[in-house]
Amino acid sequence: PEIRDIELLPPVVIAGLPRTGTTHLHNLLGAASSDSRLSPPGTFRTLPYWESFEPFPLPAEVGVEPDPRAARMDAAVQVMNILMPHFALMHEMTTEHVHEEIQLLANDFSTMFMETLAHVPRWTDYYLAHDQTSTYEYLATQLKALQFLRGGRRWLLKSPQHLEQLPVLDKVFPGVAVVCTHRDPVPVAISMVAMLTYSARMHRSPVPVAEIAVGWIDRLELMLAALIRDRDVIAPERSFDVSFDDFMADELGVAERVFGLVGEPVTDEARTAMTDYLAGHQRGRLGRVLTSCEMFGFDEEDLRARFAPYVNRCQS
Repeated sequence: PEIRDIELLPPVVIAGLPRTGTTHLHNLLGAASSDSRLSPPGTFRTLPYWESFEPFPLPAEVGVEPDPRAARMDAAVQVMNILMPHFALMHEMTTEHVHEEIQLLANDFSTMFMETLAHVPRWTDYYLAHDQTSTYEYLATQLKALQFLRGGRRWLLKSPQHLEQLPVLDKVFPGVAVVCTHRDPVPVAISMVAMLTYSARMHRSPVPVAEIAVGWIDRLELMLAALIRDRDVIAPERSFDVSFDDFMADELGVAERVFGLVGEPVTDEARTAMTDYLAGHQRGRLGRVLTSCEMFGFDEEDLRARFAPYVNRCQS
């Protein structure tokens, strides 16, 4: 019960569509927090992939080292790499990589994660029709429990679904700092559709490519409309926007700006850890997947017209 008395520092939330640099920024900042050379421990508490799937150990496994949860994720990642050998070219997944908290939100069975598993319009309508405050409050409870078990100072969170939940974030996590990432929405949308149609082989046969593609273009349009509506809910002193190109041009500079957003210093050790991470994670080192609007039957100009309100508001 004392877990509920833990006070969370205002978290940093990275909010952006997939393919806009969110994962790279998340893991770059995570490197400055989880590197074993850092003393005292780093600024941000992050969620490794294995912990996101099994946040709490089985009673019989409490205190067991190495953690059996990580071993189980090792096996799961190996299977995933066999079944989806090209997925790493779009989104590298490892047992220890810094992962988003969408699995924690799924523990309350109210999250956009469900939409990535199947195209069920009634579920989307149900999800969008309900205030997500209670689900985010349960997320906060889980973060407190995780902090109780494995420590940490300030949570670093990331998920595309936060784009349409900024008022809820602001309510549940007072003082939350938000970094919004942006990129040309047309190639972003096509790249995301490619990733989702490819990964659908894990749970659907045959894969309804056209259905998934059309459904997700509609869904992204809704998400971006919500961002346009609610972007100013997060005060300027607690947020900033960054384009993908600007991030790629100065990765360390953007990371240091995130530290500054919450008044945290960047130590020499943290800067070295981030530099080392960048050296080992150069863009395109695993290869690239080529995509196009034509692959999925879309007209580029039509997509640009649909996403124009977002571009005019967030990228002009």
